Amino acid sequence: MGKAGKSGRRSSIWRGVPRWARVCTVFGTVLTMLSGMVLVGTEVLMARYEGAVGKADLFGDQAAGAQAKKTDIKGPLNILLVGIDPRTPTAAPLADSIMVLHVPATMDRAYLFSLPRDLYVQIPPFKKAEFPGETTKINAAMSFGSRVPGGNPDAARGFELLATTVQNVTGIKRFDAGAIINFTGFQKIVDAMGGVDMYVERDVRSEHKQPDGKPRPGNTRGEGYVGPQAVYKKGNQHLSGWQALDYVRQRYPKNGVPDADYGRQRHQQQFVKAMVGQAFSADVVSNPIKLDKVLRAAGQSLIFNGRGNGVVDFGIALKNVRPNTIQMIKLPGGGVFEGKKYKGEQFQPGVSDFFTALHNEQLDPFLLEHPDFLNKTK
Repeated sequence: MGKAGKSGRRSSIWRGVPRWARVCTVFGTVLTMLSGMVLVGTEVLMARYEGAVGKADLFGDQAAGAQAKKTDIKGPLNILLVGIDPRTPTAAPLADSIMVLHVPATMDRAYLFSLPRDLYVQIPPFKKAEFPGETTKINAAMSFGSRVPGGNPDAARGFELLATTVQNVTGIKRFDAGAIINFTGFQKIVDAMGGVDMYVERDVRSEHKQPDGKPRPGNTRGEGYVGPQAVYKKGNQHLSGWQALDYVRQRYPKNGVPDADYGRQRHQQQFVKAMVGQAFSADVVSNPIKLDKVLRAAGQSLIFNGRGNGVVDFGIALKNVRPNTIQMIKLPGGGVFEGKKYKGEQFQPGVSDFFTALHNEQLDPFLLEHPDFLNKTK
């Protein structure tokens, strides 16, 4: 990934991170930024927290010669959150989780929406990676942009192309901050909190894990996995780190998720709300040892760029945002086919009206008229 600023961490932090990384971007990032407010007045902890966060030129500002300057953080804000699957150090990563956190001018609430990783879009040309442009699934933008002729892939460069692609799709002119988070750190955050309580909306069976958390063995005929499955029963459940990550990655109807990837997006958002709520609970906030563990786990999981402002700066600016003021959004879509061949996903026509409402700061009246865009969180 190239240099990562003060933390001195390089792309090696992503080595060995499996495909699970696609589901965990927003969890640590939302927690990280919204937790900054609990650090006010705790200078040592603030410095420790900020120093743990990796830094990278995610938007190409420094490469273009721009000097990052700290400014007052004012709404409206748009923050791009991306999880990657690097597979190996020499393989170009894919963006397998793409979410946008929108904070209106009032800075007292937020809206969180996902872009399907299979969204069929025009990815623009990108000279830095000698990429000519292509119409394909949006998650490939990270891969195409990360290419370094003659060298290992640079995830920060890939993020830059993905950000441009997302801007073109949504009409967002500029992101105010961006972040990448890894799966290992996500598990550490959950476990540092002692697990997370959440409501599981229906019985879900794991495609990947056994009841004890060990991987399910592959079928010798190459037809998927075999053996006993971890099961997440409908109702209030307490999930450890590996269970939470496993639950929110399930997306097959055969495993109890009838709406496939859209169901997975909803489960991810439900977990975001539960996780952030628990992070603000007295059990965490009033326990200095646990709080320190949670914040350091979040910081160490994150590569962040605030375009001149640090992650704690954003945390303090978002001090009035609470779990019950984060509205989870679903953007309806459907498949794109060429004959019988599946090409990817496309948004339904009404989604363009959602983006217009976002730009005009009219999301509340839009959602009042279009309640089908609201994702249930329980």
